[in-house]
Amino acid sequence: MTGNIFGERYVVASFGESHGKAIGAVIDGCPAGLSLGNKDIQRELDLRRPGISSLSTPRKEIDKVDILSGVHKGCTTGAPICLTVENSDVDSHPYETIKNLPRPGHADYLARIKYGGFNDYRGGGRFSARRTISYVMGGAIAKKLLLKTLKTRIVAYTLEIGGIRANNISFEEAENRRYDNEVRCSDSETANKMMSKILNAKKTGDSVGGIIECIAKNVPVGLGSPCFSALDSDLAKAMLSLPAAKGIEFGSGFAGSKKLGSENNDPYAIKNHQPVSVTNNAGGILGGISSGMPIVLRVAFKPVSSISKPQSTVNLESMSKAKLVVPGRHDPCVVPRAVPIVESLMAIVLVDHALRAQLIPPVLND
Repeated sequence: MTGNIFGERYVVASFGESHGKAIGAVIDGCPAGLSLGNKDIQRELDLRRPGISSLSTPRKEIDKVDILSGVHKGCTTGAPICLTVENSDVDSHPYETIKNLPRPGHADYLARIKYGGFNDYRGGGRFSARRTISYVMGGAIAKKLLLKTLKTRIVAYTLEIGGIRANNISFEEAENRRYDNEVRCSDSETANKMMSKILNAKKTGDSVGGIIECIAKNVPVGLGSPCFSALDSDLAKAMLSLPAAKGIEFGSGFAGSKKLGSENNDPYAIKNHQPVSVTNNAGGILGGISSGMPIVLRVAFKPVSSISKPQSTVNLESMSKAKLVVPGRHDPCVVPRAVPIVESLMAIVLVDHALRAQLIPPVLND
């Protein structure tokens, strides 16, 4: 199984399955001299941890990080950093009962064909969203590195759930208040409506999707390049690696396709003796290169595929029609728990490109 490594200079190698012994990541390319401890990683992991909200799966995992290498006396050494999180609350029995019944909306049948039936199907195995622990661990280091060296700040928050969209939220509001409620939306009035939407879907055995907006400020000009190393194409690749992510847009996005060029272009002006754009319909990226304006992207997530309503499927053993009620423990909406993961992926891509541009030195000196 290939495709588990991301990045050129800041490389994240992800490993582990949902019901295996552990989930982990190996981070290669982090400069030496970055102050790093368990608490830096744990703080981010706790934000995506299951079982801490009425809106998430009841699976109870501590998700305690263990740093195996690459850190000595509280600082990174420049060597690969290996991080693991043990899977402790595992119940594989329900998946044994449905191993021949592919779940609608999941990759069960496709994985069986592609890997000749050798894939780990328990809890979705490698296809499970539990693998995003790796993303968050790599992102926790990347966020700290970006803030220390470039003063780059990244904020993600829930913009929309089930068609209920938040009002305009400032970067500072989102940064300070996005974790004040269970849906991770800084607009408290809208957050209550979103919560009701999710709980109503949960009561009926269904699920809802939504949209996360992510903004990065203080991004240097010049990250990325045209064509296949474009900053936005790498961000899109990273975000679409998320389970349930089905769309991404930058700046004005799809709404920009309905505008005239004169409406969607970003006019230039002079500020502090430097050219700046007056608006940011481009979302901080032009020609695959960061413009110095805030990078703004939005990721759309489909409704969770695992629902408790009866669904039609087939029995792959008897090759006959079948009905299925998906067993196990699942989120009625992935969006709230995906907020810190989106932040992490933004950080991983930005730090990778900053290292490519030699804006971050190989050794950090306080």
